[in-house]
Amino acid sequence: MKHTPPGRHRTVEEFRAHLRAVDSALDCDLALEGRRGPLGWPVEFRGRRIKNRFCVHPMEGWDGERSGLPSDLTFRRWRNFGRSGAKLIWGGEAFAVQADGRANARQLFLNPEVDVATGLARLYHELRDAHRGTGGNPDDLYVGLQLTHSGRFARPDGEAKPKIAYHHPVLDAKFGVDPELPVLTDGELERIGENYVEAADVARRIGFDFVDVKCCHGYLMHELLGARAREGKYGGPFENRTRFFRDVVEAIRAACPGLEIGVRVSIADVFPHAPGEDGVGAPLDWREHVPYDHGFGVDRDDPRRFDFEEPMRFLALVRDLGIGLVNVSLGSPYYCPHLQRPAAYPPSDGYLPPQDPLIEVAQHLHAVRRCKREFPELLFVGTGYSYLQEWLPHVAQHELRAGHVDFVGLGRMILAYPEFPRDALRRGGELNRKRICRTFSDCTTGPRNGMVSGCYPLDPRYKRRPEAERLRKLKGKKA
Repeated sequence: MKHTPPGRHRTVEEFRAHLRAVDSALDCDLALEGRRGPLGWPVEFRGRRIKNRFCVHPMEGWDGERSGLPSDLTFRRWRNFGRSGAKLIWGGEAFAVQADGRANARQLFLNPEVDVATGLARLYHELRDAHRGTGGNPDDLYVGLQLTHSGRFARPDGEAKPKIAYHHPVLDAKFGVDPELPVLTDGELERIGENYVEAADVARRIGFDFVDVKCCHGYLMHELLGARAREGKYGGPFENRTRFFRDVVEAIRAACPGLEIGVRVSIADVFPHAPGEDGVGAPLDWREHVPYDHGFGVDRDDPRRFDFEEPMRFLALVRDLGIGLVNVSLGSPYYCPHLQRPAAYPPSDGYLPPQDPLIEVAQHLHAVRRCKREFPELLFVGTGYSYLQEWLPHVAQHELRAGHVDFVGLGRMILAYPEFPRDALRRGGELNRKRICRTFSDCTTGPRNGMVSGCYPLDPRYKRRPEAERLRKLKGKKA
């Protein structure tokens, strides 16, 4: 290992020196202030008070019933979200708006043949009950449901069955997409849009505060943002590439009065990566594709770098559509996982990090800083924090105090250590170091190999599952 993971530092002073050596523009607080400090500052939003700055990111649990209904494991995850102490629950779940839009066969989805509303309602109420059970007021929670279609990365029955917005020469080759595969027609997109509206109305009737129209990680809405090569009204110029998003948002507004809308967006991206001969990730033969006219937030002259011109135009559109909540991510777990999800250890289909993962954390911090600086009227959730491990609250407190971000988003950390926000909000922020996510990536390796997603190294429930032994053998073969 060529880099020192944050957890190897014995003191916050040691970690701070490492952080500032990586990027002198970054810093962290040496002492934590608990709920009286920035981590516990309330936020006023549309007549509601969100009473702390922790956010639970939406996840694909790979653990629902094949009918699209929640399973016992799904209910358990949502109870953990409620127990976490976080007051902003950003979807909790990536909910597919139709069967062929699932990223896996056990993803929750809008299935007209079953009572989806009752299943989602039970998730919502069990989350609230769990929050109440730890002394929290569930009326303080702000809860959303993420709506998605996996597009290019759809695997509704376990096998890849991509639904593409356009033919991307690099991703088609990387993932074996048939060059003759038909592109989704405008009519097919519009029918998908109708399902977004129907799913949003289900969420509204249950009592969710908002829905997230997901535009990240290479899925359909994100792919459309970069669809310069697509013909027709949903491709080409920026106004066309954002049309589907705009139409869906406006249709939800018309059909679901009172329901707020958020957007999780990969605000910038890089050229697809793959493992080299040494197993370390590197961009594919990018020079062959310059100028690079694919993707969103990518520098066309050097696609290893970001270009924020169009992403800032997108945020202006978001503001003008009346959306006030934005969850900022980068890249995709499928073709640049080192950027999207900084980790010390790669998943089974990944690669060794090409540089100190703290550099990618820094890119996340800088990306959301830029968004907040240019659009101070929007509320932004930051991503990439879990790799910071026990020093996460120290960095988060600094970023919040400086006004660089509004909420700190947690995904993998909540799987490993659901009570992390509650413990961090106590004065002094003493954490249980044995439960902190060390980014072993088992929560990704498991699903990539057809297993449910969870923290197999640290969660006793998952340690006892038969998949845990399968994972150990699988990682043994990869070693």
